[in-house]
Amino acid sequence: MVSTNYQILKRDEIDSTNEEARRLSEAGEARATWIIADVQTAGRGRRGRSWEAPRGNLMTTLYWPFPIAAQSAALLSFVASLAVRDVVADCLPQARVELKWPNDVLVNGQKIAGILLEAFRVSAQTVQTLAVGIGVNITHHPDDTPYPATHIGAVGPAPARDEVFEKLKTSFATYHAAFDKSGFAPIRKVWLEHARGRGREIEVRLAHETLLGLFDDLDGEGQLCLRLPTGDVRLVAAGDVYFPEVLDGR
Repeated sequence: MVSTNYQILKRDEIDSTNEEARRLSEAGEARATWIIADVQTAGRGRRGRSWEAPRGNLMTTLYWPFPIAAQSAALLSFVASLAVRDVVADCLPQARVELKWPNDVLVNGQKIAGILLEAFRVSAQTVQTLAVGIGVNITHHPDDTPYPATHIGAVGPAPARDEVFEKLKTSFATYHAAFDKSGFAPIRKVWLEHARGRGREIEVRLAHETLLGLFDDLDGEGQLCLRLPTGDVRLVAAGDVYFPEVLDGR
């Protein structure tokens, strides 16, 4: 069952909240813990990219010290992205807040948040401890990114970092409880309701190839269903999605 008895660790300056979660794992910490930092000096995103983390933005990680199947652990990125989407939509009620596969949150087509899951102590297809890293751009956003970015304050009033964090904790707990009770199906349904680009042409960049096709669906394991020009459907487990308007520079 999902624990709601979270410990909270606040840090002024830290290398990364995910690294702090790793240290908790190595120390044998047995309590679920939210880690939050004012400044992050060595944050990172997917595929080893750096994640700019100045004061004012939200940098947090949920350290989860309870064994979970590896496949279920991976699906928590969708739980986290839904939680973040709801928080951002609450802060910016007039904006278009959407999800980009696999775990980005977009505001008016620009990236405003990112999520990075890291598994620690994996054995026999079971993740013993897990970090769910979440970054939300509140007062700043980086300019030199592979995907257009923005921050809450650029679109509307910027809330206090701690206000965003409190909303995130509540939202994540709600979706996590639904996932714990009913599995991925209800999460998948709501995620698709907020997905950007479904039924449209997208470009998916993989490690060694680039695919073009229609964003057809999301399967029961969280894989992107990409309908190729041949009519075949390719299942993609990991990749970077780009929309035509981004590629065209609009």
